[in-house]
Amino acid sequence: MRKTISAFIGAGCCLLASTAIGQTFDWKIFSEPFIASARAQSVDWQKTDETLGRKAAVSDDVHRYGFARTDLSVTLDGVTIKPALALGGWVAFKPAHGGVMVMGDLVLLETEINPVMAKMIAGGLEITAVHNHLLRASPATFYMHVAGHGDPAKIAAAIRDGLAESRTPLTSSPPASPPPAIDLDTAQLDQIIGVKGQANGGVYQFGVKRTDPIKEAGVLLTPVGPMGVATGINFQPTGGGKAAITGDFVLTGEEVNPVITALRTHGIEVTALHSHMLDEEPRLFFMHFWANDDAIKLAKGLRAALDKTASAKG
Repeated sequence: MRKTISAFIGAGCCLLASTAIGQTFDWKIFSEPFIASARAQSVDWQKTDETLGRKAAVSDDVHRYGFARTDLSVTLDGVTIKPALALGGWVAFKPAHGGVMVMGDLVLLETEINPVMAKMIAGGLEITAVHNHLLRASPATFYMHVAGHGDPAKIAAAIRDGLAESRTPLTSSPPASPPPAIDLDTAQLDQIIGVKGQANGGVYQFGVKRTDPIKEAGVLLTPVGPMGVATGINFQPTGGGKAAITGDFVLTGEEVNPVITALRTHGIEVTALHSHMLDEEPRLFFMHFWANDDAIKLAKGLRAALDKTASAKG
C-alpha cells in the first residue's frame, strides 16, 4: 500500500503520515522525548544547583528542588508535623520553549508572604495562588504557588532572592539522625490505595496519577508527580496503628463534590479547595484534607474518594 508522507515544519507543528485509507499517525509522540532530552542537556544544571544551594531530584527532564521548612515546629491537633507531611516546599524546572518552565509551591509564615511575593515579582516570576492547606495549625502556614518561563539561571536567582526574605533554609544539610521507621502496615496501605508508596522523612507518601493528560501553557506536565499534578497522600504514624493524613486531590470540576462527600463520610476533614495554576487544561482544583485516626480506616476512606476521580491504579 502506497503511503503519502507530509511534513509540516514549524513551532508547535508535528510530522504526520497519512495512509491511502485515511489513517493518520502523529509522529510527535516519538520525537518529543528526544527534543526534551536535548533541551535538558542544554541547561547548566550545576549552576542552577549552586544558585539554589542544593542538588535536584531528577525525573526524566524535570529537575525538582525541595525547600522543606525544617526550621519550623508546627503542631496541629496535638500532632507535631514532620516537614515531609505538610511543610515540603518545592520548585520544579522543566525545559520548554527555548528555556525552562518553572512551577513551585513555597511554604511561608504569614509575615513572610508579602516580602517574598515582592521579590518574586521583581524577579519576573508570577504568583498563581496563595492559600492555606491546613486548619488550626500553630503557627499557621501558607502556601505560595509560583510560575515562570525563561532563562534558568535568572529564574533560579529570583527564587533564591525571594526565599531569602523568609527563614526558609537556603542550604541543604543531611538530617542529624536517621528518620524513624514507618510504624504502619505499609503493604496493606499500598493495596488499599492501589499504588506503591514510599517512605520519606518518617512519612509514608503516595502519588496517584490522573488518567487524563494535563497541560499548562501548552506544555504537557510530565512526569506528573514532580510537576505537582498527581494526587498526593501522606501518612505520618502517630502511634497504635494510627496516622495523621494530609495531602491534596487533583480534581476536575465535576469530581469536586463527590470527593468532598466521600471524604467527609469517612471522617476525613476537607481543609481547603482552590486552584494552583492559571492556564492548565483541563481546569483543575486541588482539595486538601486532614485526619488523625486508624491508618487502615483512613486509607479506605481515601480509596473511596479516589474512586470518584479519573485516577490510575498500579
